[in-house]
Amino acid sequence: MAGLAAAFVGVSGGFGSNFFIGSIDPILAGISETAAQIIIPDISVNPAVNYYFMFISSFLVIIVGTWVTEKIVEPRLGKYEGNAERVPIVQLTPLESKGLRWAGVSVLITVALLALTVIPENGIFRNPETGSILDSAFFDGIIIGILVLFFIPGMVYGIVAGTIRNDKDVVKHITKSMGGMAGYIVLVFFAAQFVYFFNYSNLGIIFAINGAKTLQDIGLTGIPLIVGFVFLSAIINMFMGSASAKWAIMAPVFIPMLMLIDPPYHPGITQAAFRIGDSVTNLITPMMSYFALIVTFAQKYDERYGIGTIISTMIPYSLVLTIAWTLLLVLWMMTGMPLGPDGPVFIQ
Repeated sequence: MAGLAAAFVGVSGGFGSNFFIGSIDPILAGISETAAQIIIPDISVNPAVNYYFMFISSFLVIIVGTWVTEKIVEPRLGKYEGNAERVPIVQLTPLESKGLRWAGVSVLITVALLALTVIPENGIFRNPETGSILDSAFFDGIIIGILVLFFIPGMVYGIVAGTIRNDKDVVKHITKSMGGMAGYIVLVFFAAQFVYFFNYSNLGIIFAINGAKTLQDIGLTGIPLIVGFVFLSAIINMFMGSASAKWAIMAPVFIPMLMLIDPPYHPGITQAAFRIGDSVTNLITPMMSYFALIVTFAQKYDERYGIGTIISTMIPYSLVLTIAWTLLLVLWMMTGMPLGPDGPVFIQ
């Protein structure tokens, strides 16, 4: 049960941190860019805008998760009294081992080919005018790159291991994988309508201007404002699970609002604050998309576990992670360091 809790905090509590650019980064950056263009039509928000901060945050999540697990959670769990049977370790077949080896080789080849598109000075996916990698077709199409990086090894494994024999097998596997995405696709559809509605109706800029004026009038700016936004994001996350759908609603209001106060905040800092709040309460909200799955696995090992038991186990992680991660953001803002490439704290 301690292992399940530690894994849950790493995956969901640390959702906003990563050592590499993930599929969520271009999604959030795209929404942030659209929202920021309400105020500055030609502004660009790249997928790596939070990369430096999220890289360091990964170490914070590891340290906090380890400390809370060993000092708080494990002692509270006591002696294990569940009745789960030890899962037997099944040896891979020679064909499966061969498939994994060739899948590994295909990963290396795919990474090498992707690198060749940007590492040479004349790489085909570099910006043709500036030669930049950051502001280039490579990062604009990073989602396709991630798709290729997973699709090719999966295809190679299936062919070698014998689970893919023809095009019908490929369609069958893809259909099975996309079955779990149906709810997300519906959410994205309505999120897109919401963002467009804000732009078309000018409600985004109206809320932004009036909200910015209100913040200036009450003197809520600087670090207290960003900390407040972290907590607001954390509270909203308790009632709405999807990060992209939530950001599609919040970004058109809060990014322009924080761009209009004095000093004006870059969309990257607003996005970073949202990602903290969106991560730390994933552990204690039943609205989180995989929460039911966590409960199911917990009951497999101890049938007494339910939603309340999981939440009570995860509360210490959520509280300590909220405090530590918010303090890291405050320290980062005080130093004035950029949160990522082309991601300053303030708009110059």
